[in-house]
Amino acid sequence: MHTGAEAALLGRLAARRRVAVEIGVYEGSSAVVLVRAMDRGATLHLVDPYVTNALRSGWRGVERATRRTVMREARRHDGPGVRWHVAYSHDAARGWSDPVDVLFIDGDHTEAGARQDWDDWSSFVVAGGDVVLHDARQGRPGGGGLPGPTAVVDRLFRGPGALAGWELAEEVDSAVVVRRAGA
Repeated sequence: MHTGAEAALLGRLAARRRVAVEIGVYEGSSAVVLVRAMDRGATLHLVDPYVTNALRSGWRGVERATRRTVMREARRHDGPGVRWHVAYSHDAARGWSDPVDVLFIDGDHTEAGARQDWDDWSSFVVAGGDVVLHDARQGRPGGGGLPGPTAVVDRLFRGPGALAGWELAEEVDSAVVVRRAGA
């Protein structure tokens, strides 16, 4: 569900990081990229409710198959510890306190859902940490995506009203990386 360039971006950002969180696992293709990039001793948190109404009509991620695939890759690559959070992202964020080095937002693609993921999780990202918003470059040259995540990125990070303390660091295909200032 991501391009080769987006996979390379995720891998590069996750390399040598201690904690990554992926919101929206689906079939696990980006989770596999993160597992391959992260070191042993790091932790990858995977958040997905695995409910049928969370995806487009006819789409369905299968939790058991995804777990098997991701865990096999973690063992094969002597990768990070993997922690599963079978929950909606806003529920998983409640009570969360761990610092996050890389946050990949690829869950609810409505504007309200993408904004809630930002609001619920961005405060946990460390100085110098990255947030990757997927499907967030609709209408941009060389980009793609969907209206919801694109609207969130445009409102928060583009133009004179851009959110203080964050910089638009990189854009690849439909992915936008914002970095917390301070490192």
